[in-house]
Amino acid sequence: MVVLQKAPKVLSGAVEPTILPEGTIRFAHDGLHHLLGVGGQRRLQVLQSDSDNDSLVAIVPLDQDGFARVDALYRLLAQLHGRTIPADRRLTRQKRLRAKRMLQAHDGRLAGASQREIAGVIFRLSRFSRDEWQSAPERFAVIRLIRDARALVEGGYRSLLRPDVHQ
Repeated sequence: MVVLQKAPKVLSGAVEPTILPEGTIRFAHDGLHHLLGVGGQRRLQVLQSDSDNDSLVAIVPLDQDGFARVDALYRLLAQLHGRTIPADRRLTRQKRLRAKRMLQAHDGRLAGASQREIAGVIFRLSRFSRDEWQSAPERFAVIRLIRDARALVEGGYRSLLRPDVHQ
């Protein structure tokens, strides 16, 4: 028989505060299954085993996202044991800066700003003449930022969290 109830805010034996949000707990023969919805049809399942001093168990699918999941699992483990949480290596400084600029460009476009105005804000530029603007590298950079921002907003943001395959 499976009994459902709301999960406690802190798992037993975890260092406070835990990063696991409230979810559903299922009591089963092998321990407590913490089921946490993460959007869409996806969920995170953490098993708190009865057999080994209330230890938690994680099952990691060995698919294309396996390395990212293992890194996330390592950060979760560090959090649960009160250790220093390692930096998330998926977003480098350059990727964060580019994502920030893409979102600025997208917001500027939604607000009705011209490409030249967007470039002035993002790259902190003084005014260009019309002829200078036509051949300015910043013009082409803004065009790419706006194009890539549109893709990011339309669901491409998921690619930000995928690690590079060359790591």
